[in-house]
Amino acid sequence: MFEIIIAAVFFLYLVQSLLLIIGAMRKFPRLSPENLPTATVLVAAKNEENNILSCIEALSRLEYPEGRLQIILIDDNSTDRTSEIIDNFIKDKPVFLKVKPPLEKGVLKGKTNALAHGIKFATGRVILTTDADCVVNPLWASTICSYYTEGVGLVNGYTPQTAVNGFEGMQHLDFMYLLTVAAGMINYRMPISCIGNNMSYLKEAYDKVGGYEALPFSITEDLNLLMAIHRLKKYRIIYPRDISSTVVSAPCENYGVLYRQKKRWGIGGINAPAEGYLVLGTGYFMNLLMIAGWFFLSLPVAAIFAGKILLDILLLYVTLKDLKLTNTLRFFPAFELYFIIYVIILPFVVFSDRTVEWKGRTFVKGQ
Repeated sequence: MFEIIIAAVFFLYLVQSLLLIIGAMRKFPRLSPENLPTATVLVAAKNEENNILSCIEALSRLEYPEGRLQIILIDDNSTDRTSEIIDNFIKDKPVFLKVKPPLEKGVLKGKTNALAHGIKFATGRVILTTDADCVVNPLWASTICSYYTEGVGLVNGYTPQTAVNGFEGMQHLDFMYLLTVAAGMINYRMPISCIGNNMSYLKEAYDKVGGYEALPFSITEDLNLLMAIHRLKKYRIIYPRDISSTVVSAPCENYGVLYRQKKRWGIGGINAPAEGYLVLGTGYFMNLLMIAGWFFLSLPVAAIFAGKILLDILLLYVTLKDLKLTNTLRFFPAFELYFIIYVIILPFVVFSDRTVEWKGRTFVKGQ
């Protein structure tokens, strides 16, 4: 009986994985360089004195048609040297603007408040967002904005993480896995997730949903906005895979921070659409059966184990190959073990405690 159950779940996992790979590999038309729209980059920073300089140095190297790019740095009431570092760097660079959000009010809390305030100063037709612990590719803005052909309202990009050791490597591969899944679903016009450190959207689309002020508060403001724009049914949302549009992010420095990150994402994803739960559910039961299978081990079960592992490698490989990061597959054993464990545990964590601690703030789902 166990062999029949695990075979049935594996079949669903196989079909789902192959469909996600095909969706994530989709290609999209692009604008020529002379037709790039005006753009504004937003970075919200709270107590990022260890990261902000690398971030803004990379932003200063962005290659974009002169006079069409604006970069807004939002000092989210930092209590360290973040503001001072920003001021010293941008004092002779007119493309940069630093702003500071007002006190939180209503649904505008945390990072949402910072971004909502920064957008008020945006002059670009396209808004691009990244984080203070990220380093953008010099062609990031021009590549992302080149995908804004007629009808496109939101474009996402991939975010690899620096990976020097096993702890960092498993996080990096986890990012690549999850973003490939997100890309596959988005390119089938069924968005279920995204990542705000490499996200962009038309300011017109943002205004049409009423901005963050009109949305219920969410600790995952990126997913909140993605789904609001999707519900308009007016714009196409795409997730191209392009090495020039990547942003490199710093991994979590320890397991405590990683736990809080995963919990925040899990709680933020509770309101995911039905197709999101279908994808997550298939993955959940496949991973659960990978653990249970050791108690019912047989040759067919072992073959399914191998098949699942090969599918995970394939899904990662097609993305890593395009991004020229296949060398990071050496961290796959650490990732696979980590992935199986946290996928099984996370739902219990999320539904037992809705409190999120992030960047020195505490949020409770539903409040």
